[in-house]
Amino acid sequence: MTAASSNLTTRRTRLAALAIVLLTLVVDQASKYWVLNHTSLPDGDRISLLPVFDLVLTWNMGISYGLFQQNEALGRWLLIGLTALATVLLAVWLWRSRDRLVACLALALIIGGALGNLVDRVVFGGVIDFLYLHYGSFSWYVFNLADCAIVAGVGALLYESLRLRS
Repeated sequence: MTAASSNLTTRRTRLAALAIVLLTLVVDQASKYWVLNHTSLPDGDRISLLPVFDLVLTWNMGISYGLFQQNEALGRWLLIGLTALATVLLAVWLWRSRDRLVACLALALIIGGALGNLVDRVVFGGVIDFLYLHYGSFSWYVFNLADCAIVAGVGALLYESLRLRS
């Protein structure tokens, strides 16, 4: 591959990653806006969509799975700072990944999801979660589309790191 084609590939990969970051952020924030402004979830209602899937509004004041709940301003701003720092480090990783398409798109999903949850934390003081999976006595955590993007991104990074290189 020539230097010119390598630069073009890197540029296209980075543009695709930027598009994924923005799309993830917009879709996540639009879904949360819809939940807050066009459903009865803020009134405490639960909307059952499938026997194993409901919409229910919760506020996560901590990190993943509700760990390290922060109800004070200092804790909230520490989580905001930590999320911002992690997002910057992920962006540097993405930038250095150059033309590794799977890694770049995976990192873009993680960054977009992190930014979606960061916006919630800055604007509302906590993260809006509303997707709830359950089956019988099994109950999963309530999550959001940003969380889905982060999990998909981590899964893609694992795939990319484990696949055989030719």
